Amino acid sequence: MTFANLGLSAPLLRAVEELQFIEPTPVQAAAVPAILGGGDVWASARTGSGKTAAFLLPVLDRLAARPTPAPDRPVRALVLAPTHELAVQIGEAARRFGRHLSVPPKMLAPKICVAIGGVSINPQMMALRGGADIVVATPGRLLDLVGRNALHLGNLEVLVVDEADRLFSLGFADELGRVLELLPERRQNLLFSATLPAPVLLLAERLLHEPTRIDIDAGQTPSAASIEQRAIFVDAGRRTALVRHLLDVHGWSRTLIFVASQHNAEHVAAKLARSGLQAAPLHGALSAGARSQALADFKAERLTVLVATDLAARGLDIEDLPAVINYDLPRSPLEYVHRIGRTGRAAATGTAISFVSAATAPHFWVIEKRHQLSLPLEQLAGFEPVELDVPRSDPNGGIKGRRKSNKDKRREAAARERGSK
Repeated sequence: MTFANLGLSAPLLRAVEELQFIEPTPVQAAAVPAILGGGDVWASARTGSGKTAAFLLPVLDRLAARPTPAPDRPVRALVLAPTHELAVQIGEAARRFGRHLSVPPKMLAPKICVAIGGVSINPQMMALRGGADIVVATPGRLLDLVGRNALHLGNLEVLVVDEADRLFSLGFADELGRVLELLPERRQNLLFSATLPAPVLLLAERLLHEPTRIDIDAGQTPSAASIEQRAIFVDAGRRTALVRHLLDVHGWSRTLIFVASQHNAEHVAAKLARSGLQAAPLHGALSAGARSQALADFKAERLTVLVATDLAARGLDIEDLPAVINYDLPRSPLEYVHRIGRTGRAAATGTAISFVSAATAPHFWVIEKRHQLSLPLEQLAGFEPVELDVPRSDPNGGIKGRRKSNKDKRREAAARERGSK
């Protein structure tokens, strides 16, 4: 299977080749022809599976085949995204894919605008003068722009709801409902999601008409062939030192570190920066400009380490990212998939390391059981945990016994030595 087999036009095939896309991923192979056919599509596929290209390529193709003359372009396609970072990323991808869609007489380069909150609305209103072919937006900012008459959605032809599960988990249900009320009844609807919680199922029932259903291993662990997964047993207080050790040993050009809170992101990034590393935090309390700058610096390798909350776990496409570290374990097994899926994307390989302590070991076993993993708990020389008194899980989730702590082992060794005298 090649991209040429999917029915895409020559300008898009040229862009795909220049971007070194070798062959379609399963979700792309299934979704592109269905979208080109004009029907609704409901696709669920794991993180890193190529969902963005799966909807952008055919949408660009359909719009370019029937261009709207400038300067008064109606908004023809709307992509809703849950986070600023993902919206910007989708906009950048659309421009890369559409770089050759300006070949006369049939093709016209699409005008693409990105609308996100947390930054001044005025430049976005200026960009929307004369309309746009594709608007990529977060729901709140989109509603702000509609309220200011900066854009109108009455001529919309295609709606894409990307990372639908994340939209609901971030509390955008009300905004999403208000956006849907603004749209014309006749349109093509494309729903993409990594997981299928109840709100997404209800949205699909409301939004889609006889959709083509695509389910490509949604929520499953990324391939072991692309991601080396490791678990290191370490005391919580030694984790930052262990990060520095791993960076020294492996020499990764960039490392994405996940933590559980905004405070931890700031704290860990500051400690790593004080040790001489180029490190910065990424979390929701930062301004949109600060978040965009940190991500841009990380992609350009001006930063070695990005310390992020789960804000960054979904949708971010960081090319050739060598390693992900779960400094704090994710709250849910599904978030584990989204986190480690930032590495080992496309044809690349990567490493995902989880730090496990005595206190968090039972939670890690829940993650293992959910994803049918069996990772040995490594102990690295110089970072052996003091506390090892944790229950050992069996394959059925029971308890086999308790490991002895290093303190216990030292006491026993000392007792044996005294007894031999």
